[in-house]
Amino acid sequence: MLAIIDYDAGNTYNLKKAFDYLKIPTVLTADPQQIKTSDGLILPGVGAFAPAMATLQQRGLADLVKQEALAGKPLLGICLGMQLLFDSSTEYGKHAGLGLIPGQVVAFPEKPGYKIPQMGWNQNQLRQKNSDFAFLANEYTYFVHSYYAKCEAEYVVTAVDYMVQVPALVQRQQIYGTQFHPEKSGAVGLQVLQTFAQKVVGK
Repeated sequence: MLAIIDYDAGNTYNLKKAFDYLKIPTVLTADPQQIKTSDGLILPGVGAFAPAMATLQQRGLADLVKQEALAGKPLLGICLGMQLLFDSSTEYGKHAGLGLIPGQVVAFPEKPGYKIPQMGWNQNQLRQKNSDFAFLANEYTYFVHSYYAKCEAEYVVTAVDYMVQVPALVQRQQIYGTQFHPEKSGAVGLQVLQTFAQKVVGK
């Protein structure tokens, strides 16, 4: 069973629907016991970094998610949920994240011809050929975001070009994050969710 962390900051309906389509059991929960007994965690997210992190902390979920991930439980962060995995964000001030992947979330630079947020489909460039997510090479996935993660290349599985090189799928051991929305990215997005679920089963 995968636990989708419920903290009022995610596209949880479509995400759960995608897992249901794949016949992968999930539960949308903020219950610590369900989170502890789950096989893997999904941290969704839509919105701003600081309020999302504050809600996680207020509900006692930030430390719990971090503890479970550091103990070896597979974790997938999606969009804002991916950004929360990093050390900090500069969105409306500087705010601490979960610190599970080294790096900082920063704003896109302004550049003629580019709109902020990045909204729509963009093509993944593979950075780690031996990854289980290598099928994303040259595939298009769906993005909606105004901030992006800056981190070392060793954590970047795929990237997209939007003014700068934007990490699209990141990994540190059993901790994964997608800046794109798998649940909005068609068949290849479903394959991302399926692959993560297989990693959970095989851990």
